[in-house]
Order: sequence, then C-alpha cells, then structure tokens
Amino acid sequence: MPADPDCIFCKILQGEIPSTRIAETERAIAFMDINPGTAGHALVIPREHSTDLLDIPAEDLHACTDLAREIAARAKDRLGADGVNLLNCCGEDAWQSVFHFHLHVIPRYKDQPDKDDLRLPWVPTPGDMDDIRATGEKLA
Repeated sequence: MPADPDCIFCKILQGEIPSTRIAETERAIAFMDINPGTAGHALVIPREHSTDLLDIPAEDLHACTDLAREIAARAKDRLGADGVNLLNCCGEDAWQSVFHFHLHVIPRYKDQPDKDDLRLPWVPTPGDMDDIRATGEKLA
C-alpha cells in the first residue's frame, strides 16, 4: 500500500518529521516514542503503510515482530530493563491513536518509579469458566 499523505508515521518514514531511529531493516524501522510510558519506550512500524493488525501483510508483521524482539533484547541488555511489554492497539476502541500499524516496545523497571510508573489499566480477576469455554468455542 502506498504511503498515506496524512499519516504521521508515513511522514516519519519519508523524513518529513524528525525521529530518533534506533534500528532499521528492509521492511521495518524502530524509533523512540515521543510520548514514552517508560524510559526506552520505542515503536516499530512497517515501511509500507498498513492501518492495523488486521490490514498488515504477514511478511511486514513478521518483520515488525522480529525487530521488536531485537529492541526488547537491547532494552534488557543496554538499559537494564527487568522486563519488556510488547503492545499493539488495533482500532480506536482498543486505544489505537495512529492508524499505521505499530508495536510498542515498552521496557519495564522493577522498583524504579523514576523510569517506570506505568500500571495496567485493569485488575485481573478470575472469570466465569463456562463463559470462558463458550467464548473459546466461538474463537476455535
């Protein structure tokens, strides 16, 4: 798919908007998030515009996940992160705000609120097993 002239990430890819690029492959690039959730928060995007997870070609998705894994390893090795969250938001109701597929690579730092004060937006609680099974059957 050609670049979207209104897409901020396409503009970053084309050099119209500056970014701090940290890694590149033939199909994907990684750059620092300018609204970081934690120290070292990066984004990985495909070079070709795809709106979201349901739109991205498999080859570009694989390239993005491979690069995200590399950035996650760097966060642990070079930044001393204790863990890493990988996040994709697919659709406005799932918190997607830029409609160019992207993965957030979010380093996590145990007991370091100066680097990481990010918390989950929900508290996990046990679900009804019958409902879980019924929903699982729909998805199987």
